Amino acid sequence: MNKQFYVGINKDTHGGLTHLGRIVIDAWIFGILPESETCAGWSQSQMQNLYEKVYAAWEPYAHLPSRLPADLQQRHIKLYSEIIDAAKSNGWNAELGEDD
Repeated sequence: MNKQFYVGINKDTHGGLTHLGRIVIDAWIFGILPESETCAGWSQSQMQNLYEKVYAAWEPYAHLPSRLPADLQQRHIKLYSEIIDAAKSNGWNAELGEDD
């Protein structure tokens, strides 16, 4: 059986702006993981467990950043701004292509 492992947010496509990368960022926002944890080498089951924790953390806020308390909202803005700026500087484009 061939197990797949996450490359880590620092080596993820588009600077971490992928489904798995966003799970890691959101885990940082909610304090589930320290920002030093990139999840490099994590198995699919570890990432699934993290997803479930992040999903549960978002539930009280209807999964909407605008409903986060001020401190978490500021953390969300800060982390996503940094990740988006870094991704853009490495050629990421937020525009959807014809196939997206």
